[in-house]
Amino acid sequence: MSDQKHSLHRLSEPRFYIVLIWPDIPQNTGNIARLAYATGCSLVLVRPFGFRLTDKSLERAGMDYWKKLSPIILDDLDDFFSWISNKKCYFFSAHSNNLYTEVNFKLGDVMVFGSESSGLPPEVIEYAKNSNLDLTLPMIKEARCINLSSAAAVAVYEGVRQLSLSF
Repeated sequence: MSDQKHSLHRLSEPRFYIVLIWPDIPQNTGNIARLAYATGCSLVLVRPFGFRLTDKSLERAGMDYWKKLSPIILDDLDDFFSWISNKKCYFFSAHSNNLYTEVNFKLGDVMVFGSESSGLPPEVIEYAKNSNLDLTLPMIKEARCINLSSAAAVAVYEGVRQLSLSF
């Protein structure tokens, strides 16, 4: 592990980008917005959403952090693929065999999550598998998935741990 500490106030770029493709549940998106703000990450949302950005549940879950965050909004998957063209991305899916602890996260990496109802879209899964950048969180065979905001928190804090980031 590196002895170098990266302090939030010294960073001009986000620690990580947290991407939500087609999020359905405003409370999860609000929780992830709070996570992004608290860890110095940037939140990226890919349309369509299952809610309005003015939804009270989104604001309540994100608390006052939502107004401080300024998420990046991408209109569709074409915009998403253009946006990631020069970025290192990791795609989280229950269908991957690659454990999230087997990669070495770097500052500025992109962590991509699918919607609560359908996960990552097929074209994103294909891109991720072809790039060997698909990751999973371990769970018992009988479990389909874990909560989206929980998965995002596990991934982000693994990156924080690996890089010995301080706050």
